[in-house]
Amino acid sequence: MRRGPWWAFLLHRLSGVALAVFLPFHFLVLGLAVERARLDGVLDWTDNPWVKLAEAGLVVLLALHLTGGLRLLLLEFGRWSDRQQSRIAVAGGLALLAGFGFLAAAFA
Repeated sequence: MRRGPWWAFLLHRLSGVALAVFLPFHFLVLGLAVERARLDGVLDWTDNPWVKLAEAGLVVLLALHLTGGLRLLLLEFGRWSDRQQSRIAVAGGLALLAGFGFLAAAFA
Protein backbone atom coordinates (compact mmCIF):
# COMPACT_ATOMS: atom_id res chain seq x y z
CA MET A 1 0.00 0.00 0.00
CA ARG A 2 1.32 3.44 -0.90
CA ARG A 3 1.37 5.86 1.98
CA GLY A 4 2.66 8.92 0.09
CA PRO A 5 -0.77 10.21 -0.94
CA TRP A 6 -2.09 9.68 2.59
CA TRP A 7 0.81 11.64 4.10
CA ALA A 8 0.32 14.38 1.51
CA PHE A 9 -3.36 14.56 2.48
CA LEU A 10 -2.51 14.68 6.19
CA LEU A 11 0.15 17.38 5.76
CA HIS A 12 -2.22 19.46 3.65
CA ARG A 13 -4.93 19.26 6.33
CA LEU A 14 -2.59 19.94 9.26
CA SER A 15 -0.87 22.84 7.53
CA GLY A 16 -4.28 24.35 6.78
CA VAL A 17 -5.32 24.08 10.43
CA ALA A 18 -2.01 25.57 11.62
CA LEU A 19 -2.36 28.46 9.20
CA ALA A 20 -5.93 29.06 10.39
CA VAL A 21 -4.65 29.25 13.98
CA PHE A 22 -1.89 31.68 12.93
CA LEU A 23 -4.12 34.13 11.04
CA PRO A 24 -5.79 35.80 14.07
CA PHE A 25 -2.34 36.62 15.51
CA HIS A 26 -1.28 38.01 12.17
CA PHE A 27 -4.32 40.28 12.06
CA LEU A 28 -3.65 41.36 15.65
CA VAL A 29 -0.14 42.52 14.69
CA LEU A 30 -1.54 44.32 11.66
CA GLY A 31 -3.99 46.07 13.98
CA LEU A 32 -1.08 47.19 16.16
CA ALA A 33 0.40 49.01 13.18
CA VAL A 34 -2.04 51.82 13.87
CA GLU A 35 -0.30 52.58 17.17
CA ARG A 36 3.42 53.12 16.48
CA ALA A 37 4.75 52.39 20.00
CA ARG A 38 2.98 49.03 20.25
CA LEU A 39 4.09 48.06 16.75
CA ASP A 40 7.70 48.90 17.61
CA GLY A 41 7.48 46.56 20.60
CA VAL A 42 6.14 43.73 18.44
CA LEU A 43 8.80 44.35 15.79
CA ASP A 44 11.52 44.23 18.47
CA TRP A 45 10.06 40.92 19.66
CA THR A 46 10.31 39.50 16.13
CA ASP A 47 14.12 39.82 16.30
CA ASN A 48 14.10 36.86 18.70
CA PRO A 49 15.73 33.77 17.06
CA TRP A 50 12.79 31.59 18.17
CA VAL A 51 10.39 33.89 16.36
CA LYS A 52 12.55 33.73 13.23
CA LEU A 53 12.53 29.93 13.48
CA ALA A 54 8.73 30.00 13.84
CA GLU A 55 8.50 32.26 10.77
CA ALA A 56 10.54 29.73 8.80
CA GLY A 57 8.11 27.07 9.99
CA LEU A 58 5.27 29.25 8.78
CA VAL A 59 6.89 29.49 5.34
CA VAL A 60 7.18 25.68 5.28
CA LEU A 61 3.49 25.38 6.25
CA LEU A 62 2.50 27.82 3.51
CA ALA A 63 4.59 25.96 0.94
CA LEU A 64 3.22 22.58 2.06
CA HIS A 65 -0.33 23.87 1.88
CA LEU A 66 0.29 25.39 -1.56
CA THR A 67 1.84 22.22 -2.96
CA GLY A 68 -0.91 20.13 -1.37
CA GLY A 69 -3.52 22.30 -3.04
CA LEU A 70 -1.74 22.01 -6.38
CA ARG A 71 -1.63 18.24 -5.93
CA LEU A 72 -5.39 18.21 -5.37
CA LEU A 73 -5.93 20.28 -8.50
CA LEU A 74 -3.80 17.84 -10.49
CA LEU A 75 -5.79 14.92 -9.10
CA GLU A 76 -9.05 16.66 -9.89
CA PHE A 77 -8.23 17.83 -13.41
CA GLY A 78 -5.30 15.67 -14.44
CA ARG A 79 -4.71 12.00 -14.98
CA TRP A 80 -3.43 9.66 -12.29
CA SER A 81 0.07 8.39 -12.96
CA ASP A 82 2.60 6.14 -11.28
CA ARG A 83 4.86 9.16 -10.82
CA GLN A 84 2.48 10.61 -8.22
CA GLN A 85 4.73 9.38 -5.38
CA SER A 86 7.73 11.19 -6.85
CA ARG A 87 5.74 14.38 -7.32
CA ILE A 88 4.66 14.29 -3.68
CA ALA A 89 8.28 13.89 -2.58
CA VAL A 90 9.42 16.76 -4.82
CA ALA A 91 6.64 19.02 -3.49
CA GLY A 92 7.63 18.26 0.10
CA GLY A 93 11.28 18.91 -0.70
CA LEU A 94 10.45 22.24 -2.32
CA ALA A 95 8.41 23.24 0.74
CA LEU A 96 11.34 22.48 3.04
CA LEU A 97 13.73 24.29 0.71
CA ALA A 98 11.51 27.38 0.85
CA GLY A 99 11.57 27.29 4.65
CA PHE A 100 15.34 26.84 4.86
CA GLY A 101 15.82 29.63 2.32
CA PHE A 102 13.68 31.95 4.42
CA LEU A 103 15.57 30.94 7.57
CA ALA A 104 18.93 31.63 5.90
CA ALA A 105 17.71 35.06 4.76
CA ALA A 106 16.30 35.86 8.21
CA PHE A 107 19.63 35.22 9.94
CA ALA A 108 21.80 36.82 7.27
